[in-house]
Amino acid sequence: MKNDLLNGKPVRSILSFALPIMASSMLQYNYNLVDNIIVGRFVGTDALAAVGNVGSINSFIIGASLGLTAGFTIPVAQSFGAGDKKKMNKYAGNSISLALLIGLIIVIVAHILSTPLLKLINTPDDIIEMSSQYVNIIYYAVPIQMSLNNFNAISRAVGDSKKPLHFLIVSVIVNLCLDLLFVGYFKWGVVGAAWATALSQLVAAVLSAISVLKHNKELDIKKTDLLISGRISWTQIKLGVPISLQFTITSIGSMVLQTAVNGFGSNVIAGFTAAGRVEQLTNIPMSGLGVGTMTFVSQNYGAGNYRRIINSVKKILLLDIIVSVVCSIILFVIGPSVVTLFMSEYNEQIMFAAKRYLLAIAECYSLVAVLFVFRNTLQGLGFTYSNMIAGAGELFGRIAVALIFTPLMGFDAICYAGPAAWLLADIPLVIIYLTKERKFKKLAIEKGE
Repeated sequence: MKNDLLNGKPVRSILSFALPIMASSMLQYNYNLVDNIIVGRFVGTDALAAVGNVGSINSFIIGASLGLTAGFTIPVAQSFGAGDKKKMNKYAGNSISLALLIGLIIVIVAHILSTPLLKLINTPDDIIEMSSQYVNIIYYAVPIQMSLNNFNAISRAVGDSKKPLHFLIVSVIVNLCLDLLFVGYFKWGVVGAAWATALSQLVAAVLSAISVLKHNKELDIKKTDLLISGRISWTQIKLGVPISLQFTITSIGSMVLQTAVNGFGSNVIAGFTAAGRVEQLTNIPMSGLGVGTMTFVSQNYGAGNYRRIINSVKKILLLDIIVSVVCSIILFVIGPSVVTLFMSEYNEQIMFAAKRYLLAIAECYSLVAVLFVFRNTLQGLGFTYSNMIAGAGELFGRIAVALIFTPLMGFDAICYAGPAAWLLADIPLVIIYLTKERKFKKLAIEKGE
């Protein structure tokens, strides 16, 4: 059953649409969470540090590739809102083939870059081999991840946010079973965790593909639609590249920051990793609202409902800020207890680093709510260049903390790198949105809204 984002009460429609997205994000997050917990408890602190150490590199390569697919499917939602099903099916079909092709190219590039990047971020000698083993297996799944993300984005573009959730439930169960088998029983360590993640994502991708190509009533993608069109590909790439660059730019900042973290040793890396996973968990409600808002805005922009967009963004921003306050309290009160799940035995250094990081994030969490709302709104409107500008702000914030403030303030500076990045991303996003809002108000008046 799809959600009608073009009619009815906007906030209720967005919430109804976003809840399955939040649940899907929770399940996707469980790939990493389950890997980290099982690796930390069955293998040890060094293995947890090795898996966490590749996070910034994964964001650089995998995040950038997934950013492309986010741009590919914006015209799908806009065409759906405009009622142009022929164009919608062509954009959807082209995105499927384009995502797979680019994914295969990225596999080659990723394997060439992985080891040099691990050395570049000053990975400690005691974990570099494990980090390399883990990340190189994960990169084989890049085409799978891109296809999965693309199929899910197509479903959401036409108002269906529930089916991706069903497929991910199956996938997470597969991931958990394979993790326990490969890591817990066969003792394959980080290699087993990587294969478990890759295979479980393959399951979700196959199920999602079948749903989009065979069972989605809004779509009728024919074989001819799957043929790559140069003109359509150029349109989609122009939208996808700025989003991809946003991930790339922010990931460079994260890698620089990870270099600073790595200087504090494996225990601090493990604490930073565990706390980061807890933070990602509380990010999910705000992120889900952002993605829901993006689809809502895309469809209504295609339909020319400018006043509906303006009024809804204000309400969603207020709601997301309230959610961020609740998440801050959860981080501060419950976060440290969750961190202990990542350890086979209590480690004072790990806990100190984790608690300090969680406190800093909790103090500034509303900044990320603003980021999610305005970045996704502008993305839904097709102004994806704003993602790149915001990414540059995040890059500057993290690099400044890593290179300037960490030598002066130590690990405390690293804990506030995220909030500094969010603030510097929020400023241009708010300015760009307010400029577009004035334009849409004029268009709404001209339409008599």
